[in-house]
Formats: sequence, structure tokens, C-alpha cells
Amino acid sequence: MDNPPVDLGSGVGPVLEKFSDVRRIVVLRGGGLGDLIYTYPALNALRNAYPQAKVTLLGTPVHAAVAAATDGPVDDVELLPVARGVHDGPRNGERFEDDAEDVAAQEAFFEAMRAREFDIALQMHGGGRFSNPFLLRLGARHTVGTRTKDAEPLERNLEYVYYQNEPDRWLEVAALAGAPTIISPPLLPKPEYQQNIAGLRDPQRSSLVIVHPGATDPRRRWPASYFAEAAAAVAAEGAQVLIVGDRSEKALAQEVAELAGRQLQDGQRQAVTSVAGELDIGDLAALLAEASVMLASDSGPRHLAQALGTPTVGIFWVGNVFNAGPRGRGLHRIHMSWLTRCPRCGADITQVGWTAPHCGHDDTLIRGIAVADVVQDVLDLTATSLLLRGK
Repeated sequence: MDNPPVDLGSGVGPVLEKFSDVRRIVVLRGGGLGDLIYTYPALNALRNAYPQAKVTLLGTPVHAAVAAATDGPVDDVELLPVARGVHDGPRNGERFEDDAEDVAAQEAFFEAMRAREFDIALQMHGGGRFSNPFLLRLGARHTVGTRTKDAEPLERNLEYVYYQNEPDRWLEVAALAGAPTIISPPLLPKPEYQQNIAGLRDPQRSSLVIVHPGATDPRRRWPASYFAEAAAAVAAEGAQVLIVGDRSEKALAQEVAELAGRQLQDGQRQAVTSVAGELDIGDLAALLAEASVMLASDSGPRHLAQALGTPTVGIFWVGNVFNAGPRGRGLHRIHMSWLTRCPRCGADITQVGWTAPHCGHDDTLIRGIAVADVVQDVLDLTATSLLLRGK
């Protein structure tokens, strides 16, 4: 770190002196839904520290959709151009196609961003090999972010170590910009989305459990048959179960719903249904906010549910718990697999970064997690959720 800390007692890291005359803050965060949610505690801290400043996010279409559908700390979203290591274009296997970068589009983007005259630019996108040079081209007065030893330095830097809780990592970055950690308020879906999902709720059922069986990385997925067994057990206890997912997950969600239905009596089968591919991100946020509990693999929708204040039961590989697992256990429960090697080839899967490429196998790493234990946590949190909501 380049400047001496002014406060060693607040939040998860030292809080440095605030920057002066800050009117415009820009945050770089590519990736998917979960990647955005990781940054929200830090964005709330920045909003609190600089209440007069406008917060712009440089992100992806799903980030723009979340910001538009909820009341949160982001004022506006600028979509990233295709740029290596920041916002990837088409891929050939695991290799980024160099010609996927549109240099003209990048130049136009940076020209437009420099015209915004940002006061602080924060890099919240990895270790900085590609994202720090990208951030520096924005022309902000001050730059703050994470950095590996081989990455270009910013004005204030946090050493990037892969195995760290992601929200805490970005809270430390916000602290370097003078923003102490605060207790973040839950995201709130805008009212029109709450109206959209009103017809999905079955008033005859005592609670609503949302299940998301998918994950971007297939190695993070609990088997569909396990999700189905859990869904059937919860439905048998009186819950309505809705299976969610995007369009690419429709077949998986339908498989879970059908397998669960086979385990239920005739009068209960309608309690488990799939709405995968039928909801936009605002509808999903409203549905998750209404839910008693969410059961999911380690995925973006689970992170969104947590940000909305909904209790969750998550199925994790142990390495992902370090980075993505919720810290509290009162409203969030974790079940994790302790595998450290690929089940097929034996490759060490705990190694990370550019020196440890994917072994090429997508076998699930989620082994040894008993359905009965997961179901019990769902039922326990359902009771807690209903109590907290006065039902």
C-alpha cells in the first residue's frame, strides 16, 4: 500500500484518507451475476463515504439488468467493450481469440469515459494483469485496486491473493479509497417486478422454496437427482418449490421437477414446478425476495438471494467456500465437498491462476453431501424465515 492508514480499526482492512472533491466514481467489474454481487458491500461503503458522488459501474448486460431492476448503490452502468482479461469475446476452447478485440470500439469507449472526468476509478476485477492497464486508460484522477506482483501498479494497491472472501476483498479496496465497511442494506426489487411474480405464488402452500440446480462451471453442480430428492422432501412438508434458471438451464430444471414429481403423491406433484427460462432478472430478484429459502449450487442466483436478504442453503466445493461462501450461519447454511483432486484424472484442483490450467474434465466435485442433511437445513431456515416475517 502506498499511503499510511488513518484507521486500523474499521472493517476488514486499513481505511486510508478519503480523496477530496469527489463527484464521480467509476468501478470496473466484469463477469457474471455473482461477480457483481460480490462488489455490492464495497459499493455501499463507497456510497456512504462519498454521498454526493455518482457511482458508475463498468460491467456486462446482466449487471445493467440488475442495477435497473433493484434499488442499490449503482447510479448507472456502462457496458464494457470486448477486451482481453476484462470482458472476453468469442473463445476457441479455452483460448481467447486475439482478433475478437475490437480496437476501434475500445478507443471509442475510452474516449467517452475520459470525457466523464472520473475522480476515482476502482479496479474490482481480478489481479490486475489486464484490468489495471484498462483502468488506467480511463484517465481518472485517482486509481485504487488489487494487484498481483506482475501487474501494473495503481495509486493505491491491495495485494491480490486468490483465496480470499470476494466481498471482503473489495471491501478492502473500498477502504483504500477511504470508505469504511458498513452494514449493507438488502437489495430491493422495484415494485413492478413484485407485481409480475404475484401469480406464481401458491397460497395453499405454507412456504416458498426456490431451487437453482445450475452453475456456470459444471463441476460446481450437485447432481440433478439429489436436487430432485431434496425438492420432493421439502414439498412433502408443505412447501411450494419453484425451480429457476436461465434459458440454457431449462432442460436441467425440468429434469429436477420431473424427478421430484415421481417421488410425490398425486395430490402433491403440482407443488414442484419449473419456471426456468421464463423470468427476466428483475422477476427473479422479486421472486427470490419473496421466498422463504433458496437452495442452490454455488451460483449467481444464490448470491443474489443473499443480497436480497433471503436465507440460503448452498452446495459448495470447498475451494469456492473461501471465495464465495457466506460468512454468517444464522440465515445461510453451507454444505461442502472436500475433494482436492479431479475425480477422473487426479489433477490437483486447488491450484489457481494462469499457471494451473483446467485439466479438461467437468466431473462434478460435489460429492459426499447427504440429501437428508440439506433438507433439514432447508426446513430449519424455513421455520426461521417464517418467524422473522411474522407468519
